[in-house]
Amino acid sequence: MSTIKVAVLVGSLRKASINRRLAKAVERLAPKEFVFDHVRLDDLPLYNQDFDADYPAVARQLKQQIESADALLFVTPEYNRGVPGVLKNAIDLASRPWGTNSFAGKPGAVIGASIGAIGSALAQQHLRNSLAYLDVATLAQPEVFVHFKDELIDAEGHIGNENTQKFLQTFVDRYVAWVKRQV
Repeated sequence: MSTIKVAVLVGSLRKASINRRLAKAVERLAPKEFVFDHVRLDDLPLYNQDFDADYPAVARQLKQQIESADALLFVTPEYNRGVPGVLKNAIDLASRPWGTNSFAGKPGAVIGASIGAIGSALAQQHLRNSLAYLDVATLAQPEVFVHFKDELIDAEGHIGNENTQKFLQTFVDRYVAWVKRQV
């Protein structure tokens, strides 16, 4: 079976990011033919329309990394009921200049974790609105809003709760089947 490359955009820069843990857990549950390529967001300049005439090298590299992927996985925390600035900035950079949207036509999924009870639900809706505009079809169900506790997923992505593992496996199975139909 051929390899399916998934660009992973984690909207947290924190070293001990719970959303990075969630992304690693999803990777562990996916079949071997799915290869996950983490997109670096911490070195990107803030988008400025002046770039459109001469795009910075790091932004061109971001665009190429996304363009080389077959599918997308967005893993977002929730900051003040919205998408973290670093993730929105990466989306703005990769979707511009006008007419060069690197995301267009790719299947994607949006998941997230938070220490709060709503588990990034509002940030995910905010992100889905932007992705719909950018022609990214996102998997609708199951929605993944993880109310995170320390023992839930470790730094390597090992899941410490059987119900969470079953739920995330259901998500991964649906995502894999859906992506395979799209690519």
